[in-house]
Amino acid sequence: MSAPSTPRDTVARRERLAEELRSYGAGFTELGRRFAAEIGVHSTDAFALLEITSAEAQGTPLSPALLGSRIPLTSGAMTALINRLERAGYLTRTREHADRRVVTLRGTPLARERAEAFFAPVNARQDAVLSAYPPALLQQFETVLRQLRSTMDARPRRQVGQA
Repeated sequence: MSAPSTPRDTVARRERLAEELRSYGAGFTELGRRFAAEIGVHSTDAFALLEITSAEAQGTPLSPALLGSRIPLTSGAMTALINRLERAGYLTRTREHADRRVVTLRGTPLARERAEAFFAPVNARQDAVLSAYPPALLQQFETVLRQLRSTMDARPRRQVGQA
């Protein structure tokens, strides 16, 4: 049985974990930038395309409004982004809902092929790393990441006397 953590231990652990998460995020951002260059679009467009195809793969395709909650752009900038991806052949807009005003964004087969070809080697390496850990530990890690992310969702409260 290990000794209980002190507040100092917790702070040090949070800082180490935050540094690793920042480093992972920087690596993911660079990978996304290289993917954007590979497919000939701006990095924001590539990240939007990844959001669209990921949501679609999970069975929850996005509308432009839902995409806007994941990629913070003005509605005009979002429309321009969607238009660019559509012109490039990476995206289609469909009207699949009973309410025909609702637009669903879907990646094209070309988008899926290009993403699979680009990300397959990285995904295989990450799968090899993850396969070395027990599923229960990975589930705990997912829970910790979800909980840490939720701490950033709330706006910080202002202290009395702060501007």
